[in-house]
Amino acid sequence: MDVHTKKQRSYNMSRIRNRDTKPEIMFRKFIWAKGIRGYRTNAKLKGRPDLYFLAKKVAVFIDGCFWHQCPDCFKAPKTNKKFWREKIHQNINRDLKTDISLKKQGINPIRFWEHQVKKEPEECYKELLQRIS
Repeated sequence: MDVHTKKQRSYNMSRIRNRDTKPEIMFRKFIWAKGIRGYRTNAKLKGRPDLYFLAKKVAVFIDGCFWHQCPDCFKAPKTNKKFWREKIHQNINRDLKTDISLKKQGINPIRFWEHQVKKEPEECYKELLQRIS
């Protein structure tokens, strides 16, 4: 049973961002400070990557640990289990289809977990640097 009314839950869910999230902004600031330029943040590609390096054909996704079921820190909701299981599995399947589609276009997708960007930005930066160099 949800502790919020339908109206409160709807409002809370409407506040969840799908772009310019804290991890995305943090990573963009981090790589900008390291001198990485030449990326787009609003590329019209399948999956809407968070960063897209057009010249290098590299798409970067920063996946939320809850929304994409991070193997390290995902905690399944205790209420409405069936809904959340289906929703999250749809997200995972969409991610796989997106990666396949991008690869067919010659674009190299990179996926970082939200916790990686927050806790190990240097490691994410190094992996990105390898792909765009």
